[in-house]
Amino acid sequence: MANHNSYESPLTGRYASKEMSSNWSAQRKHSTWRRLWVALAESEKELGLNITQEQIDQMKAHLDDIDFAAVAQEEAKLRHDVMSHIHVFGDQCPAAKPIIHLGATSCFVTDNTEIIQMRDGLKIILGKLWKVASILAENAKKYKDLPTLGFTHYQPAQLTTVGKRFCLYLQDILFDIERVEREIESIPMRGVKGTTGTQASFMELFAGDHDKIRKLDKMVAAKMGFDHTVGVSGQTYTRKIDYYVLSVLSGIGQSAYKMAGDVRLLANLKEMEEPFEKSQVGSSAMAYKRNPMRSERVCSLARYLMNLP
Repeated sequence: MANHNSYESPLTGRYASKEMSSNWSAQRKHSTWRRLWVALAESEKELGLNITQEQIDQMKAHLDDIDFAAVAQEEAKLRHDVMSHIHVFGDQCPAAKPIIHLGATSCFVTDNTEIIQMRDGLKIILGKLWKVASILAENAKKYKDLPTLGFTHYQPAQLTTVGKRFCLYLQDILFDIERVEREIESIPMRGVKGTTGTQASFMELFAGDHDKIRKLDKMVAAKMGFDHTVGVSGQTYTRKIDYYVLSVLSGIGQSAYKMAGDVRLLANLKEMEEPFEKSQVGSSAMAYKRNPMRSERVCSLARYLMNLP
């Protein structure tokens, strides 16, 4: 239920899909932390550390039942978000408490989770882009023979077809799909790098066995669905990854802005209109108006998106 006495971003309150809101929710974030802790413990056990199956089973039994009130109480005392979650998780699985987060730093859970959320968010977007592409393709075929006036410099130029116009939008979306797919494939996990990226804590745990530490990095990544990790990190993964993802999203915003901007211009000429629902009101003073409100919102959100990089 919305809290009408607290600010809520319109990006989530009005515009975000249920899937994307869930992907970036506190529940998803912190349950992913717990899955990372399990992946770490399992991999450390497989590589010979003294971790029992009972400890891992206890952790697996409490992946999603997070007591956020208890976490808030712990954080008020500890002033540390990750440690407060470790304490609450440890209280739920007492046998595993000594080995939760063994050898790791806070960014093991925070940064790896953000990369996982970015990857999964791109997958959500990819599905929606394919839906948009399908709709544009259907309309390109439907109106392939319908003539319309083409414009250059927003001046009447030569005849084209409505279907051709849809093909222009479709081509841009297909370019975006290619780049989203490429980003999903190429995005690396931070992996298991220790406090400042030197893996010193794991060197101590594994008595300097470099091969086991390299295996640990790959094993944890594989359990979380990644086939590669960053080669080198500090405490955090390189923020160039954020820039690459934002650049792809900016490109989608550009495609959306081009299409919606055309609709707005053509609506002014009465050549193309958005759907107008039976009970829709076009204006508080002029109910008959056919404002292209969907396209206006697309353009507004696209400007925000294009500015993020």
